[in-house]
Amino acid sequence: MNPPVDWLLEGEPYIQYRTRLDLLDQPESNPLVKASRQAMLADPKVQALLDELSGWPGTVLASHKSASQPYHKLAFLADLGLCHNDPKMDAIIQRILEHRSEEGPFQLPMNIAVHYGGNGLDQWAWALCDAPLVLYALVKFGLENEPPVRSAIAYLTGLVHTNGWPCAVSKELGKFHGPGRREDPCPYANLVMLKLLAQTTGRDSQAARIGAETLLALWQESLERHPYIFYMGTDFRKLKVPLIWYDLVNVVDVLSQFAWLKQDARLLEMASLLKSKADPQGRFTLESIWTAWKDWEFGQKHEPSRWLTLTIWKILQRVDAL
Repeated sequence: MNPPVDWLLEGEPYIQYRTRLDLLDQPESNPLVKASRQAMLADPKVQALLDELSGWPGTVLASHKSASQPYHKLAFLADLGLCHNDPKMDAIIQRILEHRSEEGPFQLPMNIAVHYGGNGLDQWAWALCDAPLVLYALVKFGLENEPPVRSAIAYLTGLVHTNGWPCAVSKELGKFHGPGRREDPCPYANLVMLKLLAQTTGRDSQAARIGAETLLALWQESLERHPYIFYMGTDFRKLKVPLIWYDLVNVVDVLSQFAWLKQDARLLEMASLLKSKADPQGRFTLESIWTAWKDWEFGQKHEPSRWLTLTIWKILQRVDAL
C-alpha cells in the first residue's frame, strides 16, 4: 500500500504544503512548495486562527481537553509549519513571552476551584498538561535557542520521575492535581513532554526514554492500568485529528519520532493498528471529531479525510524508516 499522494495534492493548501514537505521530501525552495505555502498563509481559516490568537491567551482556562483552547490552536499552527517571521506571528509570540513564571514555563490564565485544591481565583499559572504544548509551538516556530525557551524546557524536563512525568503544576495552583495518586505518572503529561522533547536536543535524553517507556508500558498493560483515568480502550483507538488529546494517533505520532524505539514491538503494534484502518486506496476516515474544528476538512466522519490520511502516512513512513 502506498500513500495516495495525488489525492492529497488535490486538498486544501495546507494539506498540499505538508504533503510536499513530509511525503515527497520536496525542499522549501521548490516553487510548488513556495506556492502552496503562500496559499496556506492566505487561507481564510488559517487567517482566522491567527487573528484569534492575536488576543492571546484569551479566556480563563476551563478544561485542558477542550479542543477550542488557544494553546491547542497554537500547536496546530506549528504543525502546519508557520514560523516566527510569518505575518502576525511576532505579536502572538510576544504576548506569550510576556507571561513567564518564576520557574520558567509560560503561563495561562486559570481558575482552579477550592474543592479541587486551588483558591478559586483567576490567576496566571501553568500545568504540565499545557506548558509543554506552548513550548512545543515556540520551538516549532523557530525559537528553540532563545534563553527563556531553553530554560523552560530544562525546568519541565527536570520534573521527570523514575516512572515518568507526574501531574505537576505551578506554585500558584497550590495543592491541585488531577484525579489520581500523586505517585502515578500522568499519561497526558508524558505525551506532551515527549511531543516537546522530540523537537529538541532532548530527544535522546534519559528523561525522554523514561517517558516513552511509561506510555509503551501503559499500552502493554492497558487492561490493568489507568492512571489519572486515562484509558487506552475503544475511544482511545478511534482515529481523530487534530492531535489534541490522549488517543492512538497522537501517541503513535509522538513515539514514532524517536529513532531508538525502532525495534519496540509495542510501538509497531500500535502502528499496525493504525494501518489496518485504511481503505483500499490507502485513505483514512475519522472515527471521532472535535466539534470545535467542524469547519475544517477533518471536521466530518462521512468520507476520507486528507489531513488525517496525511497524518497517518507520515507516521507509517516514519515507522518504516526507523
